[in-house]
Amino acid sequence: MSTTPWRKDPLLYEINTWTWLRALCKKYEQDIRLDTVPGSELDSLARWSVDGVWLMGVWERSPAGRLIALNHPDLQEGYRSALSDFTPEDVIGSPYAVRRYVVDERLGGPAGLAALRERLSERGLKLALDFVPNHVAVDHPWLDSNAEYFVQGAPQDLEVRPPQFFADEKKRIFAHGRDPYFPAWTDTAQLNAFSPHERAAAVATLVGIASQCDAVRCDMAMLVTNRVFKQTWGDRAGEAPALDYWEVVIPAVKAHHPHFLFVAEVYWDMEWDLQQQGFDYTYDKRLYDRLVNESARSILSHLYADLVYQNRMIRFIENHDERRATMALGPGRDLAAAVLIATLPGATLLHDGQMIGQQVRLPVQLGRRPPEPANAEVEAVYRTLLKEAAQPIYHEGRWLLRDTMPAWDLNASNRSLIAYTWRSADERRLIVVNYSPSSAQGRVPLPDFDLRGQMWTLRDAVRQTEYERDGDEMADHGLYIDLMPWQAHLFTFCAPRARE
Repeated sequence: MSTTPWRKDPLLYEINTWTWLRALCKKYEQDIRLDTVPGSELDSLARWSVDGVWLMGVWERSPAGRLIALNHPDLQEGYRSALSDFTPEDVIGSPYAVRRYVVDERLGGPAGLAALRERLSERGLKLALDFVPNHVAVDHPWLDSNAEYFVQGAPQDLEVRPPQFFADEKKRIFAHGRDPYFPAWTDTAQLNAFSPHERAAAVATLVGIASQCDAVRCDMAMLVTNRVFKQTWGDRAGEAPALDYWEVVIPAVKAHHPHFLFVAEVYWDMEWDLQQQGFDYTYDKRLYDRLVNESARSILSHLYADLVYQNRMIRFIENHDERRATMALGPGRDLAAAVLIATLPGATLLHDGQMIGQQVRLPVQLGRRPPEPANAEVEAVYRTLLKEAAQPIYHEGRWLLRDTMPAWDLNASNRSLIAYTWRSADERRLIVVNYSPSSAQGRVPLPDFDLRGQMWTLRDAVRQTEYERDGDEMADHGLYIDLMPWQAHLFTFCAPRARE
């Protein structure tokens, strides 16, 4: 049972459990499972200064789902693109077609997970796992024992909509899991989010999950909301209940595990909706899209949102669904974006291999990843950045978005600067990022930062340099900033002394 709360704005590190253990087996030339991960590897995780580890894909994989994934024509190119020496044995099936919410015995089973959780806790790391509310694997035991949990069809559906429905061995017709905008996931069976029996089963499942970890990341959480589920399934789902799915499920789970954290993968501008329905954090996909495709001004407009809303976002530039940050953003820009997601209000999600600059996006159906050398420059930046981002001021302090002013007439490059501060008692931080491919100059006014009458040392955690600046100048005219493309300052204000 979770006995202590997560700290505010945690940093969470996603690890592909299967490929992680397989890589360790190769590294140590022995069979390694969850309970036998070498302590040195767990120490290495702790040195990243994160608050928790999300072990993605620990639940029992579906044999039927593996065969579907192995033979799915749309997935073959991704397999061969990721692994030049791909073989069919590399396909283990999707972690999001869950056969049972039991830790796969090939990974060490429930006892192995419990042992690893205890060892992580000894190092100050909490544990997060997955939950898929919308669907289960096509061979999940519920299909035999509790057909009423599912969206069902009729024989004509197999003829009219064959990609959306399937028949089991008893000739019963079930819907495949889907969302309203894309083809069905043919390795899954669609749960009926309107069914009170299915909701009760979901609560029981999540209470069981919460006894094994400290947080859950809920896959495509918006799909089971009343509005989206009705849009997707219409009358097949029956009448929408008075309360939304998560309004029932989350309080019931937290009654047993009050400090348990719920994180929602959510899109379609439904972040606020799911926050209102009980989620502690929701994916900030809109910020991700702006970081990848848009300018500093667009990012700034995003950061003007109400702080109550922003505090419950989880920021990222990479996860198993997105391209690698170094590929999607490009060198330099990826590190500028990393500074932002690590030091903005809200939680931060980091991805397996992101902090060493890996470039290959691995399909989730594969159980092996290709060897990639670490990018020493990227790793050095993340080591410094995450050590700084773990400081209490970013979790307990007051955040404020700052205006920037032109450095001189007819120089509008300050529009490429994103600036904000953190303050906690006498501690002060100023973050400035030039989010553009050109150099940028500007001034950041700090009239409320209590800087007057003293000289200040500004220590830059990113660039490992120090500057001496006059407090009156910074208060009256702003701190002068001159940054090269995609560069950042992360200033700590320290050691004030009277002017001579």
